[in-house]
Amino acid sequence: MHGHGEGLVTAHATTTARTSPREPRRREEREALERASLVEGASLAVGAGDRLISEAPDPMRTCFERDRDRIVHSAAFRRLAGKTQVVVYPTDHQRTRLTHAIEVAQAAVAIARGVGANVTLVDAIALGHDCGHGPGGHASEDAFDEFIEGGYDHGPWGADVVLADLNLTRQTLDGIRNHSWSRPAPATLEGEIVSWADRIAYCAHDLEDAVYAGIVSLDDLPAVVRGVAGTTRRQQLATFINAVISTTARTGTVGMDQTTAEALGELRRFNYERIYTRPESVAQSVTVVRVLRDLVNYYLEAPSAMPAEYRHDDLVRGAVTYVGGMTDRFAFERAQHLLGWDPRKLPRGIGRCA
Repeated sequence: MHGHGEGLVTAHATTTARTSPREPRRREEREALERASLVEGASLAVGAGDRLISEAPDPMRTCFERDRDRIVHSAAFRRLAGKTQVVVYPTDHQRTRLTHAIEVAQAAVAIARGVGANVTLVDAIALGHDCGHGPGGHASEDAFDEFIEGGYDHGPWGADVVLADLNLTRQTLDGIRNHSWSRPAPATLEGEIVSWADRIAYCAHDLEDAVYAGIVSLDDLPAVVRGVAGTTRRQQLATFINAVISTTARTGTVGMDQTTAEALGELRRFNYERIYTRPESVAQSVTVVRVLRDLVNYYLEAPSAMPAEYRHDDLVRGAVTYVGGMTDRFAFERAQHLLGWDPRKLPRGIGRCA
């Protein structure tokens, strides 16, 4: 219960792992290692970081390490486990927003290591990049559009609303806000890396999920995808990640060579035509939009039904924030209990296999 030994307590009675005694490797030392090892143009951690609210530096962690830790321990990050990545196949093997975020982080870290960028910053951006997504996949953005002036975009919403209380650094927030290709370019090398890692990850992983679900066959893949990047998730990730590393190292700009970029573009087009916009997916999206809009309108009419933290002066923003933070399961349950939705007409998402 209490470990092993007196004075010096170890986890195992048979511990043999040793190192020579030395001073702890504090933040300043690791910041110096970054300055000595990262490429020109990489983001460097300095002190407490550039935050909206000033903080004292942590004695051990760099500013980007603190960002990553805050995201991982946030409720918004945990709730990604209950949000569907693509509503196609509700089984234990289905990817969620959480597993997607972890997979994007893996791809982004691999690229950052290969080009000499700040690994910790790309990890933080990648883990937090989808915290602004609502339940039910991308349809949540369509659902909330009518309530938010200028429309609802999960990148800015995640950075400026969902994760605002974490007081993250400017670089981390910028990468989260602008990771989508439709947004302005991120301000950092690391943000650009996450933009590529996100697209690489969801193209390969959504295909794998759809094949597992029997929605598509690998035989249907365009020839350019099979010829350049292969048919397996392992081949595709390696091809696309290595292409970004080699192109960035050669040119100094985060990007991909024309041939490999064409294969990635064709894979994304294939996924859109055969997975995301297939009739069953569109029908589910329509239902998700109706459910989420009905829930927001319900809470606008009955704000006392929301937790107190969402009942502030801007009630619309509060209601969208509350509903947007729901998991698939909780949103569908609320639709049944509060709005009388027939469970047979609700989408099959996390926790709903029938």
